[in-house]
Order: sequence, then C-alpha cells, then structure tokens
Amino acid sequence: MKFKDYYETLGVPRDATADDIKRAYRRLARKYHPDVSKEADAEARFKEVGEAYEALKDPEKRAAYDQFGKDWKAGQDFRPPPGWDVGFEYAGSGPGRGEFSDFFETLFGRMGATHGASPGGFRARSMRMRGEDHHARIQVTLPEAYAGASRTFSLKMPETTADGRVVTRSRSIRVSIPKGVHEGQKIRLAGQGATGHGGGPAGDLYLEVALQPHPYFTTEGNDVHLTLPVTPWEAALGAKIQVPTLGGNVDLKIPAGSQSGSRLRLTGRGLPGKTSGDQIVTLRIETPLADTEEKRRLYEKMKREMPSNPRQHIGE
Repeated sequence: MKFKDYYETLGVPRDATADDIKRAYRRLARKYHPDVSKEADAEARFKEVGEAYEALKDPEKRAAYDQFGKDWKAGQDFRPPPGWDVGFEYAGSGPGRGEFSDFFETLFGRMGATHGASPGGFRARSMRMRGEDHHARIQVTLPEAYAGASRTFSLKMPETTADGRVVTRSRSIRVSIPKGVHEGQKIRLAGQGATGHGGGPAGDLYLEVALQPHPYFTTEGNDVHLTLPVTPWEAALGAKIQVPTLGGNVDLKIPAGSQSGSRLRLTGRGLPGKTSGDQIVTLRIETPLADTEEKRRLYEKMKREMPSNPRQHIGE
C-alpha cells in the first residue's frame, strides 16, 4: 500500500488553516470536475482531491493523519504502525465506509467517512439535543484482562481553534476493566461523550479494547496459548514441570514420548467469561548444543544406541 500525502495533493502546507484547505479543495475540485475539465486524468484527480479534503477537513482525521504522516512521503510503501490510534478519541456514531482508497480506509475506517453535521446550527441551539457519542481505543494487558483492573488512561481529542488550527487536547479518565475483556470489546462510559445542547444529556464514550502483546502468551477467543520449551529427556521420559498461567504457576504433566508440537490443555486456565477459556500449551523440544567434547561423545553414544530415521515416511 502506498502512502498518500494529502497536503501535497491539495497543494497546501502542513500548518494550513481549515479555510486554506477549503479554498484549495474548491479550486482543485473546479479544475478537475469531470463535467468541465479537459484534463485526461480529470476523474482520477477529482477523486484524489476529494479524498484528501475528506481527511483534512475533519479535525479528528487530520490530527490522526498528522500523528505519523510527517515521517512519510507520497508513494512510499506504507503500513500503519501497530496501535497507532490507541488513546485517540473521536466523535461520531462509529465505523462507516466511503468510496475511498485502501489507504484511507486503513487509517480512518473506524472513524467513518463523515460524522454528520456538527451541533451548532439554529436547530441545535434551539432544541434539546443529546451530545454526540465519542470513541477511542485503549490498550489492556493480558493480566488486566484476566483479573480485571482499574486504571487511568490518557486520551487525545483534536479541536479546531478560532483561527482554524487543529490542536490536541488531552484528558485522563479512570476506567474499570472487567474480568475476561477481549480484543475488540467495547466498554461504555455513560455521559463521558460530548456535552448535550439546550439542556440535553451528554453522549457516551465507547472504549474499544486492544490487547497489548504479551512476551509469551497469545489469545484466541477466551483460550490462552503458550509455546513451552522442553528438553529432549523431558519429552522422551515424561516429566512434571511448572508452567506459567495468567493466574500463576501450575504443575503440568508431560507424557513420556511427547513430540515437538504436541498440545496439552490446562482446563479453565484461559480468560474468564460465561464459558471460561483453557490454556493450550504447545511443546517445543530444544536440543542442547554439543559444544564440548564430552557432550559430543554423549550424542555419538545416543546415535549408536538409539538409531532412528524420522524422515523415512517422507516421499512414500
């Protein structure tokens, strides 16, 4: 996927005001409108200009784009860094789709193509209206998802100043993380969204959970997965060893004759929920190095006394 420099598309500097961006869009939209333009690529340029304007006219999308866009140039191969939008708060009703490029949808698909009219017109001032809901992503650790927690998060909300500049305001919120929360789950904070109008109630804040990568655990639904290194003799002879889980260390019996890739199950040791998950332990046999003469002699003895051809079935 290629990076799109929306400022370059509109021909404006990165510190352009909202009015500068609007004027540039109107000028280019007239120039490349397919009904009037004589340019060979008018339709494609018209779409590019419209997409750039959709990204930069909205303070929330613009602030998200500016968060990392300064480090990229148009045409470079691009993948958004993991978790780039964590802690970024935006208004609206949730995800929406527009007729935009994959680049646009990758960055802004969760924000939606538009948020609708801002509550500032005559009707908004004269009627009792509920405030808009806000959305943000938060990163939660696996131990927090397992046991539940209460933690303070910092969220960033873009605002447009009186002179048309986009600035980012930060606020801290205290969040109770329920036990068993999973990737993509939303936590609703009532009344933490935009302020209502005309005495109307405030909107809500929806926090979408992103599970923070763990050094050795991964998840699949409520199941927790762990790849466990074992020695050849533990696998061959069987052993009872201690294994980490999100709830603490437990004993695990490795059956004699286990192979690399064997999967063992610790029932109920996954994430809690209506149906608690399990912990799936996948064995990985690690062979000690023959880095001394004595160790080499041991391996030579095993080769003589335990002949084996694990590849004999290949090609049959």
